[in-house]
Amino acid sequence: MAQTPAAHRINRFHTQKTHQHHAMNTVPEVTPIARPVLVPPGGHKKVLLHSCCAPCSGEVMEAMLASGIDYTIYFYNPNIHPLKEYLLRKEENLRFAEKFGIPFIDKDDDYENDRKEWFAKAKGMEFEPERGIRCTMCFDMRFEKAAQYAHENGFPVFTSSLGISRWKNMAQINDCGHRAAAPYDGLVYWDFNWRKGGGSARMIEISKREHFYQQEYCGCAYSLRDSNAHRKSQGRIPIKLGVLYYGDPATEYENR
Repeated sequence: MAQTPAAHRINRFHTQKTHQHHAMNTVPEVTPIARPVLVPPGGHKKVLLHSCCAPCSGEVMEAMLASGIDYTIYFYNPNIHPLKEYLLRKEENLRFAEKFGIPFIDKDDDYENDRKEWFAKAKGMEFEPERGIRCTMCFDMRFEKAAQYAHENGFPVFTSSLGISRWKNMAQINDCGHRAAAPYDGLVYWDFNWRKGGGSARMIEISKREHFYQQEYCGCAYSLRDSNAHRKSQGRIPIKLGVLYYGDPATEYENR
């Protein structure tokens, strides 16, 4: 059966495979600071990290690496719209994971149906504000998949990079994480505050050092709509997808 154009493009990125970095002779650059040793719940050393994007996960990844935590990235984000933006965010995340040899679970084997499910769940919530019930639905959907994967693949702990962003409600995210873990005996959601101890600032530092793609809205179609409406009210042009990169002045565009 012929694939749709979207499915064809998704399959180019090695759907639901674990990607490993094989460069053996280089030492990846990390933020040169003394870090406290992090201990996941129960003293476990194996963690599944749900990641939303490279800028948010960069600091979380380096912090867990510094503590010797054996972790795997789980990328499942059917909220991200449009497809071009989804692929940009995923590829940046994959690039950074490969740099450190971190396994990357690319869970977009049914991307188009997952997108349809996300929009169906969001029906009636199209005009809810950021941090409202639509965001709770979105976190629930993604964390439920992450928790299921963790349970089925021997991860006693899962966590997420979502909470490091100052634009997010950390309590809302943690509630969704604990709720997703609850049905599975022995599974815990790690609600560590990744912002503390300068984590939020290092998130930006790492993004600039790595020249990560700089997304200009949360991710969903409604966030893009509302962000552009706000920009228009200020006399600014709509967001240009795939243009802006952290730490690269050459990618700045006029009147953004």
